[in-house]
Amino acid sequence: MPLKLGPAGVPLSCKGRTIVEGMDDITALGLETMEIQTVRTVAPHHFDQYWQAGILSWKTGFEMNLHGPYYAELLGDKRERSRTLSKMEASLQAAKVVNARHITYHVGPYGEFNRGKDANEQVANVMAGVVDRCAEIWNNEEESEDYAAFPWVIDNTPTLIGVETSGRQELWGSLEEVLEVTNHVEGTVPVLNLAHIHARGHGRLRTSEDFGELFDLVRETIGGKTFYCHFSGIEHRMGNALHYTQIKKSDLKFEPLAEFLAEDGDWLDITMISDSPLLEHDAMFMLQQCERAQHRLFEKQARDDRRNKLAVAQGMDPEELAAREAEEKAKREAAEQGKPAPAPSPAAKKESKPAAKKSTKKADEPMILDSEEDDDDLF
Repeated sequence: MPLKLGPAGVPLSCKGRTIVEGMDDITALGLETMEIQTVRTVAPHHFDQYWQAGILSWKTGFEMNLHGPYYAELLGDKRERSRTLSKMEASLQAAKVVNARHITYHVGPYGEFNRGKDANEQVANVMAGVVDRCAEIWNNEEESEDYAAFPWVIDNTPTLIGVETSGRQELWGSLEEVLEVTNHVEGTVPVLNLAHIHARGHGRLRTSEDFGELFDLVRETIGGKTFYCHFSGIEHRMGNALHYTQIKKSDLKFEPLAEFLAEDGDWLDITMISDSPLLEHDAMFMLQQCERAQHRLFEKQARDDRRNKLAVAQGMDPEELAAREAEEKAKREAAEQGKPAPAPSPAAKKESKPAAKKSTKKADEPMILDSEEDDDDLF
């Protein structure tokens, strides 16, 4: 399962504050991507950094992404929309220069549009125009000589236009709305801000099954296996996000997502951006959790394989052996706590298979393992 992790911006620990220095630090930390933040404005003096970052990205395969203006009014009146679109134009130019693979946009308040069909159609129309504009400025053969030193502008595919899920009820961008628009506008992708989805859903992402259902829903709606996501801790109240927090201090935990990715996420190709106030520190924490979840899965598979081999040697069914092991563990825990031993489970009372008759043990006796050390290995 390909998984790229990185921070939303230059790492906090980076001594220099340029994008290229940030890319070097991110690579040194074992991370593979970043998202440049242009949430307020795109300053002209930043373009020197953008070109340098674009060249480094093209030569090394480092995945660059970009976040457009944070405050948007695409559902406002004509003046408000024009103001937002002018900011988006500047971010599109920056995305071209920096070789961004995704550029993330917000939509803003519902404004004068009704929720549902009216608002979704307006957003779809605007985003279709943004996709067309992106294609115009990206692969312009008339500019090939001007961009000879920057071959990705002509040779690479244009950046994908990302539509981000919002974290507040008064803002357009529920998961269903984002999927509806991106499913109908080619060249757009949903940006799954998992903290926003969790907050807007009143804390809906708590177990690995919750994350599995989310990714299955997206796959069933728009197809594909490639996902662009944001993750952070979040403070929320009454279905509204209040502010980002570090992951360890939030009720949105990364461990269930790491468990899902390890056990059922083989089909996924994910870029995960850390929006946490701790940026690269929480990106490293997420990487660590993914590695631990993968390690636990390998250990579980090894225990299951050993149990199956032991069951065959004993002439028992693996499920029966597992039930007996669980019963022995419950007895030990009860003895340690001074409680009466629990009644044996029905599975543990089963007769052994005929192949086990050669054993001198009685069929209804619990299997006693040789030592505590073996016990630890099995469980």
